[in-house]
Amino acid sequence: MTVTDLTAFIAGLPKAELHVHHVGSASPRTVAELAERHPGVVPSDPDALAKFFEFRDFAHFIEVYLAVVDLIRTPDDVRLLTYEVAREMAVGQNIRYAELTCTPYTSVQPHVEDKGMPIEAYSEAIEDARVAAQRDFGIRLQWIYDIPGESGIPAADATLDYALNHPTDGLVAFGLGGPEVGVPRPQFAPHFDAARAAGLHSVPHAGETTGPQTIWDALEHLGAERIGHGTSAAQDPDLLARLAAAGIPLEVCPSSNIATRAVATLAEHPIAAFRDAGVVVTVNSDDPPMFNTTLNREYEIAADLLRLDEQGVRDLAKAAVDAAFLDEPAKQALRAEIETYGT
Repeated sequence: MTVTDLTAFIAGLPKAELHVHHVGSASPRTVAELAERHPGVVPSDPDALAKFFEFRDFAHFIEVYLAVVDLIRTPDDVRLLTYEVAREMAVGQNIRYAELTCTPYTSVQPHVEDKGMPIEAYSEAIEDARVAAQRDFGIRLQWIYDIPGESGIPAADATLDYALNHPTDGLVAFGLGGPEVGVPRPQFAPHFDAARAAGLHSVPHAGETTGPQTIWDALEHLGAERIGHGTSAAQDPDLLARLAAAGIPLEVCPSSNIATRAVATLAEHPIAAFRDAGVVVTVNSDDPPMFNTTLNREYEIAADLLRLDEQGVRDLAKAAVDAAFLDEPAKQALRAEIETYGT
């Protein structure tokens, strides 16, 4: 099979995505529209916006990301963002199911002063968009509520309150993102304990820009069921063995790791080391427009790095379905669709 043939195969393959950020998935067109609504730091001109998304390092990426977050100020902004993200996923990439990581703390009053909205308005907006997207595009969305780690315990307290006291129908998991350096995972153990006790799944980021100990902490203190990124796990054979034995998937995002300088080059990416150690690997896009990628492109990269044929790509897609927080009948239906695709 030629590279062109495999690219076409991937484009039409039904897929699930597990590690993709709500705001970070805003297309340049959507960001430009929001920037016109709320003039300021983020440019609305396409060329200037492309330059704006050139990241020096992970810290600069966070700075740019938060500038885009600041454009999400009203329920209409949230609804537009969510619906358009779903459109891009479903129409452009044949994504049938996605778990979107949302960070309501950065958009909800009183944390953002006069630019924020009540949590009830935020929740209603994402739910309205979720229902409309499933009706219009056939994509099913569910939510992961994410603590922005750089904002510390106050953000964790608020995010837990949103999850427990203002839940939405689509909420399935509790996460932790943002910078890892200087943000120890154990401090959030009580929040994850409470979220898990309420039936939410645990999906923290760990080991993206720090060493394996952050991943160990996520497992031991936060009860992680999947690990966001987990890039540095390759440095610790004992950790790889633990992940493999427990069947804990890694949410791997190759282009993201290059863009944020977590990995120097794709040739050095540890995805093959994960696979060879028996670790469950899922492939994801993280913040696709910001990293000039798509889930289709991430599958192409993974297929190259892992030397996959059509069946190997199908198996990769099914691994994401298996790792999803989706009801079993829906999993079975999507698995069957993937397995019969292209046959």
